[in-house]
Amino acid sequence: MIAFVSGGARSGKSGVAEALVGEWQSARGGARYYLATARPGDDEMAARIARHRRERGDGWLTLEPPLAFGEALAAMPPGSTVLLDCLTLWASRVMFEADLSEAEGRAMLSAGLDEARRRDLALVVVSNDLNEELAPRDALVWRYLAFLQALHRDLAAASDRVIEVVAGRAIDWKGDDS
Repeated sequence: MIAFVSGGARSGKSGVAEALVGEWQSARGGARYYLATARPGDDEMAARIARHRRERGDGWLTLEPPLAFGEALAAMPPGSTVLLDCLTLWASRVMFEADLSEAEGRAMLSAGLDEARRRDLALVVVSNDLNEELAPRDALVWRYLAFLQALHRDLAAASDRVIEVVAGRAIDWKGDDS
């Protein structure tokens, strides 16, 4: 199973995703992994990471995967449940740190999703929906948003379940299995 949980910044999507991971892990058993894509580059981000860890609580195996997160998935025991949080930051690393093309980034995402299916992992991917604002005037920001939205379209198409979170409320767009 693959689920995509999207929503605005601080909409409550991480909480919805963590609850879904908990449901899936309870039904499947196995380990529960958290793939963290954030890096504590400043005090605010370090505080957010610490807060998220406290709110998640114990019982998570936290990994900071390489860009090719499929490599981390390949090392997990079959039947594990995984939360990748978040694709937004992963996409910025792909584009700005690794300087990869949109096609390379999309292929890397696809390879990770394929690996999750091959290993029978239940994977929940969280991402911010940044395309709800006015169009940016900066060409680089515009290119990043276009890349992120391409990833979102790919992920939504490949996912068994797609959830949008608005003001803490989960809206199922695809595959509500409750």
